[in-house]
Amino acid sequence: MAVKIKQITTKCGVLRFVKFGNNFYKDCENFCPSLILDEMATFNPKKNPAFDVCENVLYMAYRNGKAVGRVAGIINHEANARWGVKEVRFGWIDFVDDLEVSKALLDAVVEWGKSKGMNALNGPVGFTDFDHQGLLIEGYDHLAPMASLYNYPYYVRHMDEYGLVKENDWIEMQIYPPQQLPERFARMANIVKERSHVRVDKVKSVKELKKKYGYTYMDVIDIAYQKLYNFQPLTDRQKKQYCESYFPMLNFDFVTIVVNENEEVVGVGVGMPDISKALRKCNGKLFPFGWYHILKALKSDHYDAFDLLLIAVRPDYQDRGLNAVIIADQHPYFVKYGIQRVETTAIMETNFKNLNHWEMFPHQYHKRRRAYIKSI
Repeated sequence: MAVKIKQITTKCGVLRFVKFGNNFYKDCENFCPSLILDEMATFNPKKNPAFDVCENVLYMAYRNGKAVGRVAGIINHEANARWGVKEVRFGWIDFVDDLEVSKALLDAVVEWGKSKGMNALNGPVGFTDFDHQGLLIEGYDHLAPMASLYNYPYYVRHMDEYGLVKENDWIEMQIYPPQQLPERFARMANIVKERSHVRVDKVKSVKELKKKYGYTYMDVIDIAYQKLYNFQPLTDRQKKQYCESYFPMLNFDFVTIVVNENEEVVGVGVGMPDISKALRKCNGKLFPFGWYHILKALKSDHYDAFDLLLIAVRPDYQDRGLNAVIIADQHPYFVKYGIQRVETTAIMETNFKNLNHWEMFPHQYHKRRRAYIKSI
């Protein structure tokens, strides 16, 4: 029977769309379920400030009345203007191993994009570069952290068959923190602090962070990422939402704020314990008991695995080695909490400065992700 594509337009439909991903991978031990309430908010224009600069459409594929795939179509008008392109993005794409299904889903996004004047298809990416992005093409036997996508290996063949080609690759690393910071690395961090007249301000809470710096640390993150793939300058509403939604969850031992002699924030490092196992236990549902597993994972005094979410340095300080200052500040807490494995977020394969910082630590390159492009 032919594949039928249905556009999702109701709240109940969005819930089916969101749950499809978690249910599709329920038997995959390396998949990390998304938090359903969080995903629902992502597709709600009243709750996601990305809709100030984006528009979106959702589709699901059905065969014989059974859901067999999903995809989101997104146009980020601000990013398109920033890069001088007319791209429609696809994300949140999942499908059974059937080329007819994947083609029908992507065709639906293409037709929607064309109706909006777009001339290229790009993905898998999200509304902004803070969303999940990049198809997993290497590293299927490793656990997926909360901050990254997982997909079955056959997805790559479907992208190739559709005529999509590589536009950007990211690399992910696992770092194995030693008990003592390498002497050369520690010395480098101290030299950077002295020469650049910077220091680490170890704030202890969201309240203290906001009182001292407002949202200026988000300005540093925003401007530091301006050269990264698909960058879109954050709106004030986006900055506020990221600050108020995510920073209260953090253990502030793993929040590093670097300031200069004028008390301006010039560097930010943020990480959190890996809560993917907790999300697997509750399959992305907070209730009735999911909140307990997640809270327990966040508040533990011992973590086996840790997700290094971001390191951002203001452009005028980027060639001074501030990354070393941030890593040196967080290392003692890796030891304190018994962290055995640090997972980096996706690093562009051409970002050699970032990659090279980890060469002094035991590590492995264990995953690769890819964003595709195609003229339409």
